[in-house]
Amino acid sequence: MQICVKYIIAEEDLLKAFSIRHRVFVIEQHVPEHEEYDEFERSSRHFLALADGIPCGTARWRFTQQGIKMERFAVLPEFRGKKIGSALVAAVLEDINQHPESKGKLRYLHAQVAAMPLYAKFGFQPEGEIFPECNILHYKMVLAPPQSQGEKQ
Repeated sequence: MQICVKYIIAEEDLLKAFSIRHRVFVIEQHVPEHEEYDEFERSSRHFLALADGIPCGTARWRFTQQGIKMERFAVLPEFRGKKIGSALVAAVLEDINQHPESKGKLRYLHAQVAAMPLYAKFGFQPEGEIFPECNILHYKMVLAPPQSQGEKQ
């Protein structure tokens, strides 16, 4: 299976991403539709994962007052366990790291408990207490910004 993750430019790809999110969050996880789509849709950077050319996953990231929030990671059920989630996390982190305004900013996300091992593989650590978000248990997970080569470890 060939996995490709691309930054979304075309409106038709954004609609594919929204369709994946609808199926995963609204239908499967019973997130109210009015909570799934928000005022940050147009200001976020969205990504679409394809497996052998078939749209199967999505994610987005955006700047916040706390740093850079990675969110809306979704993989269709029939594509889970096939490294789509890992490809999405890697692509989003690469895009963030290449963005000129990301230097020195904290990367964080609200991870569903079941997805925490995926994010931990990339160095994310839980912070704080468990909390419900749309009736699903989450932990805030953080990743320190990468140090530039001149900084001490």
